This record gives sequence, structure tokens and C-alpha cells, in this order.
Amino acid sequence: ATKKKSSRVVLPCSVEEYQVGQLFSVAEASKNNTGGGEGIEVLKNEPYQHEGEQGQYTHKIYHLQSKVPGFIKMFAPEGSLVVHERAWNAYPYCRTGKPNEYMKDDFFVKIETWHKPDLGEQENVHGLDADTWKDVEIVHIDIGDRTQVSDEDYKPDEDPALFKSLKTDRGPLGPDWKRELANNENCPHMCAYKLVTVKFRWWGLQGRVEKFIQKQERRLFTNFHRQLFCWLDKWVDLSMADIRRMEDETQKELDEIRQKGTVRGMTVGDE
Repeated sequence: ATKKKSSRVVLPCSVEEYQVGQLFSVAEASKNNTGGGEGIEVLKNEPYQHEGEQGQYTHKIYHLQSKVPGFIKMFAPEGSLVVHERAWNAYPYCRTGKPNEYMKDDFFVKIETWHKPDLGEQENVHGLDADTWKDVEIVHIDIGDRTQVSDEDYKPDEDPALFKSLKTDRGPLGPDWKRELANNENCPHMCAYKLVTVKFRWWGLQGRVEKFIQKQERRLFTNFHRQLFCWLDKWVDLSMADIRRMEDETQKELDEIRQKGTVRGMTVGDE
């Protein structure tokens, strides 16, 4: 059976603020992970409409040679370490698919996210049927908890337990920050509910690869949301128009820096 995990990330910002914060942080993180022939290429970033749903469609390519563990490189032919990501962002709902052109239907990662103005206490916000839902593992990601981050990923300037926002007075997030947030009328809150579906059909490696990908997605969600909060003062005053301008600039910049310099950003050990 295809494995599903549901991550819940509670944040001290509003659903409206997060729309800008997320897009700002995606653009920043893309630059931090691009260089030396690898990284992220943005092919499309445009509005879409489909069956009454409207939002922003993006199509990106991740060039990942060094960011893949050895055991996947063993059987991944040249050219297959290119991952396409198509995202339909009909905020506050968003879905992302990462198909692999080489393995077609045998491999995909799907992420569906609901952004809700609550503290992560809703069950089954994605409306799965009872049989599917009972097998979904719930993962609570606490952006203030240093122990959820590996030593290699840890950066003091991206630690919500140390960060204090000058513009909003939010932070630092102590051990009890979620309970404090629930009782604080001056600070908004929200939860990103992320449902990750991984399917990898390859005899003998299926379980290992699916587990590895789920672990990497969790690592990404954790690091990304820690950054997003610590970058709060950089994005909290921006509008969506500012963000679209920034995305256009980032797209050009990524094309330039991908070809130059050295490989940068998050890497993967050999598991």
C-alpha cells in the first residue's frame, strides 16, 4: 500500500501572513540550494483556472545529483536525478506533485496542504475515507524544538528558540510556546496540515526508499518553517505584488547561479 503521513506545523502567524511568508521563504531557500550545475530551475509560474478552482501554477525542475543518497544513485540512470515539481497553489489549499519522468507511474511524491487558523487539533482535514485515514501516521513538527533538527542542519540564526522579531514582538519560542500561543490574543496562529503520499514501486527497495523520502520531507518541513519564522521581519511587510516581483527576479537569478560556483545547500548522507 502507498504510504501516507500527515505533518502538522503550528506557527505564530496568521493564514494571511503565511501566504506571503511561504512564497518569500521558498524563493530564499531556492537560492540557498542552487549552484555548481545543481539546484532549482523555474519553468513556469503563472495564474491558472481549472473547474472553478483558481490560483498560481508553478513547474520547477530540481537538478539533484549530489543531493541523493548513494543507494538511490546505484540504480538511477543518468538523467533520472532530475525531479519535476508541479504545484497548484489555490491558497489556503495547495497541492504539489513530484513525478519522475523516468519511472513514470512507479514513483511519485504528492503533498497536499491545508492552511487553517487553528492550533493543529483538527482531524482528517483532507477528508480521507475512514480506511485510509486510520493508517495515516500523524507527525507533530515543533519549530521551537531544537531536538527535531539534526546537528548538520542546525543554524543559530535560524533557531526560533533564539529569534525575537523586532517588527512584531513575536518569539523567542520557549518550551511552552504552543500553550502560550493558545492564550495570547495579541499573536495570531495557524497550522499547516501537510499530507504526504509516497509511492515507489521497485522490488526490494520499496520500503527503504519510501521511508527515506518521508524522512526527507519531514526534514524539509521542519527546517523550512524554522527559517520562515526567523525571516519574519524580512517578509511581514511585503504584499503579494512584492512577492511576484521577487519571484521574477529569483527566476532569473537561479538561471545564472545554477551554472556557476559550487554545489550548495542541504545534502543527504548515505543513510
